[in-house]
Amino acid sequence: MGGLLYTTDDGGLFHFIALTVVIGGILAWQAGRAISGTWRGFWIVPFYMLILAAGVRFLHYALFGEELLNLQYYIVSFLVAILAAIYGYRSRRSEQMSTQYSWIYSRSGPIGWTMKS
Repeated sequence: MGGLLYTTDDGGLFHFIALTVVIGGILAWQAGRAISGTWRGFWIVPFYMLILAAGVRFLHYALFGEELLNLQYYIVSFLVAILAAIYGYRSRRSEQMSTQYSWIYSRSGPIGWTMKS
């Protein structure tokens, strides 16, 4: 996987996990929850994640001297961010739908809701 998801430099795997997965993932999850919390549509999430992925790539560049303008690693950062944001968005929307419309919907799992019969 080295070279595909992260650089093959010393500590490349650690840098990928620490910055992209942990820090970037938590930020993306929180951003997804915040977007859903304001009742905005899902279509705005990818635009914010493009910006967040650029920020994560900048951190890789500034802290560890990795290549800044590498499309492959930018896409990997974007995919990690969008997956975390989708989970955050859907989990918050599930809370909202089951709380705001409790007479119509009930929560079914961490990211879903169903109509009450």
